[in-house]
Amino acid sequence: METGSPGGAGTTGAEPVVWTGLPPGLLRMRRLLLVVWLGSITLAVGLLLGLLAGPAWAAFALLPLAAAGWGWVMLGRNWRSWRYAERADDLLLSRGVLWHTETVVPYGRMQLVEVTSGPVMRWFGLAGVQLHTAAAATDATVPGLEPAEAQRLRDRLTELGEARSAGL
Repeated sequence: METGSPGGAGTTGAEPVVWTGLPPGLLRMRRLLLVVWLGSITLAVGLLLGLLAGPAWAAFALLPLAAAGWGWVMLGRNWRSWRYAERADDLLLSRGVLWHTETVVPYGRMQLVEVTSGPVMRWFGLAGVQLHTAAAATDATVPGLEPAEAQRLRDRLTELGEARSAGL
């Protein structure tokens, strides 16, 4: 957990922001998918060019391999940029390396909070929390959480959302 925010943003008054990062399982899953897909493409390009155009042309198979190396680094940077903070009145989401985005979702505006998990995410023991609000532009997602944490976050956000919307 990390307290504070780069540049001092993300605090209201004297309230410190306690950030929670995403679990490393999400990074492992994304890197494994990168290696599987670009490794397969590297092998296919190398074999096809080697057989059809000659061994010298098979060197072009190094391009997807270089893309895999670059992707490996970028996935790590992207994973480190994702974090969320549960505050008294809202959920704060922060993400992005080149285009940094901070989203504030007030609890009273939440209409639906659901836990989602596709087949690959289930295989890696991960789930995401999808938040739906009245304004479609502020829908938010917290990806790659452990299922127990995703359910805890869903239950907490639902409880806080019901309490805040009852006061409207």
